[in-house]
Amino acid sequence: MAALKVVHYMNQFFAGIGGEEVADAAPGSMQGPVGPGIALARALREDAEIVGTVYCGDNRMAEDGGSVVDELVKLVGEFAPDVVIAGPAFGSGRYGLACGRLCAAVQETLRLPTVMGVHVDSPAIEANRGVVRMVPTSETAVGMADALSALAKMAVKLASNDHLGSAYEEGYIPTGRRQNRFSDQTAAKRATGMLLRKLRGEDHLTEWPLPQYDRVAPAPPLADPANATIALVTEGGIVLKGNPSRLESGWASKWLMYDIGGEGAMSSEKYQSIHGGFDTTAASAEPNRMVPLDTARDLEHEGVIGRLHDALLTTTGNMGPLSSFKQYGEEMAAELLRAKVDGVVLTAT
Repeated sequence: MAALKVVHYMNQFFAGIGGEEVADAAPGSMQGPVGPGIALARALREDAEIVGTVYCGDNRMAEDGGSVVDELVKLVGEFAPDVVIAGPAFGSGRYGLACGRLCAAVQETLRLPTVMGVHVDSPAIEANRGVVRMVPTSETAVGMADALSALAKMAVKLASNDHLGSAYEEGYIPTGRRQNRFSDQTAAKRATGMLLRKLRGEDHLTEWPLPQYDRVAPAPPLADPANATIALVTEGGIVLKGNPSRLESGWASKWLMYDIGGEGAMSSEKYQSIHGGFDTTAASAEPNRMVPLDTARDLEHEGVIGRLHDALLTTTGNMGPLSSFKQYGEEMAAELLRAKVDGVVLTAT
């Protein structure tokens, strides 16, 4: 059987184009493997060969409205591959999301199997779960060899139309879909066996994994609000008009900070909501509904609170992994502690 043909997608850094200074690099392609693709070719062995490499800058992909992905899909198609491998992106948010967008577009347009490598905390997972096949990697390129090995194995299996077992059996990231299958044991026997293995400290796997949520103890009330500095924070997607910072309407990859020190209210001529999880008409028409700056100023003038912090912290709390939003919360908290803020009014949708 002839070797399967593979196209490998990478960002500008791993493709050898450059670092952040060329993160707006346009889509391009090269013959054969490049950079990490050379090690990927070795991992594929005689089963497959990398016939081409396509690449694009991370910023170019993040800011693209669709034309860049279309161009990349066209470049992929010119190599007539059997499968597309993207990444590994490790813990990089922009790179991971770019891999997911391209893989999804290749599947839809070219009807080809794809696989990408990404760290389990990447926002790309929830953005592509159940759509793109993904294998877990380390957070950094330290785990490059293991990641390439896993990608090669999965790519060959997908391109060969081999039967794919469960995520636990095959080592890919769970898709969120469940399939029924017959067992030679009743549910009672399976549950008892799992309990006994757990008590003995042996490997065990639940048939219904539950999400894990952190328990956050509430902070004590402010002892003296009249002498406290209060900050306004929102996950309602409030941004400057036109969204010049490109905050995402879902799966937010960042949070923003705006200076509101000289403002008495949130003006609809200056601010809007770009949140993708609700109808933003009312919030954009009257941003004070989402960020109560007008009321907070009244409380400040009346002496109910000591001072209003000069910065508004904002992000979009719509979709995305909890790990990312935990990170944003920790970063916001660090900024507010640095500014000696005593309390926060956090508005949520």
